[in-house]
Amino acid sequence: MRPPLYLAALAVLTLAVSPIRAEDPAPPAADSVVVDAPTEAVINGALRFLAEQQAGNGSWATQGRKGEHAIAMTGYVLMCFLASGNLPEEGDYAKQVNEGMKFLLDSLLPDGTFRGVDGGRYMYNHGIATLALAEIYGQTKSPAMRTKLQRAIQLIVTTQCAKGPHAGGWRYRPRPEDADISVTVMQVVALRAAKNCGLDVPQRTIDDAIDYVKRCSTGGGGFSYQAGNKDPGYARTAAAIYSLQVCGLYDDPLVAGGSKYLFGKVNEGGQWWTYGSNYAAPAQYMIGGDTWKRWYAVMREKLLKTVKKNGEQSSWEGEVGAVYCTAVHATILAMPYHYIPLYQR
Repeated sequence: MRPPLYLAALAVLTLAVSPIRAEDPAPPAADSVVVDAPTEAVINGALRFLAEQQAGNGSWATQGRKGEHAIAMTGYVLMCFLASGNLPEEGDYAKQVNEGMKFLLDSLLPDGTFRGVDGGRYMYNHGIATLALAEIYGQTKSPAMRTKLQRAIQLIVTTQCAKGPHAGGWRYRPRPEDADISVTVMQVVALRAAKNCGLDVPQRTIDDAIDYVKRCSTGGGGFSYQAGNKDPGYARTAAAIYSLQVCGLYDDPLVAGGSKYLFGKVNEGGQWWTYGSNYAAPAQYMIGGDTWKRWYAVMREKLLKTVKKNGEQSSWEGEVGAVYCTAVHATILAMPYHYIPLYQR
């Protein structure tokens, strides 16, 4: 882990970034949620597992499937290492982070797209990979990253749906024609991370995205998959209130209602529980206080009960495979370290 002095530096960085909206509140006081020794042992075991899964080219992929979803999986794993205090030149896993970062940068083409991604699911991969690179750039300010990263951000800006019932959102293909909440959230958080580290992100793009997310509200705290639908769900609601908060709407009534909705759904499980929890955790974290304390307690209990241990390694199985689940679950458990600038209010 990084020394305590870095936390002070990170706090200064968080306060210094340009807010997206004028109503962004000041950062709250530190909460009482901490990573205890058993949880830290599981996190460390997960990092060992993930480090072993890295391919020779620096990427990660769906476990047991060479090269599958490499862009997205590398983004998820990098976020996990970042959440645990690792950077390309800092931390026990600096080498893995540096190689993963290089893989993503080398995969970025001149038009801002990533090489080797299935077009039918392209933008989701693009969002998580761009987010990981933006978080690394924000903490390193590497000049070699900026130009490529700006291209990836510009692709997000130009593929936002511009008209019709889904205006303001994004869908899987890199075309401005449709939208859903799951793809939209990944583009929004990537844009916010880029904005935080000084890249050019038009305010109009953010404002239109906020409008789309709000139109996905179904009342009663829940959000639907697309604007106009009336079928709220756990993952959809988590994605919505997460994206609203990273855009600065921390105290919007829709966020409070969505948080309450998530507490009522968290124990239902289901196929996409990990996927939804990946959004729900930072959403509740940014609310903070007792809300985050109660949410983290639920997550910790569930994840420590289901973790699989193999010697000094820890992992989880589930949707999409062990690499994805381990990266997401360990990131959730590591959030009280406060290492991800994007999550700071």
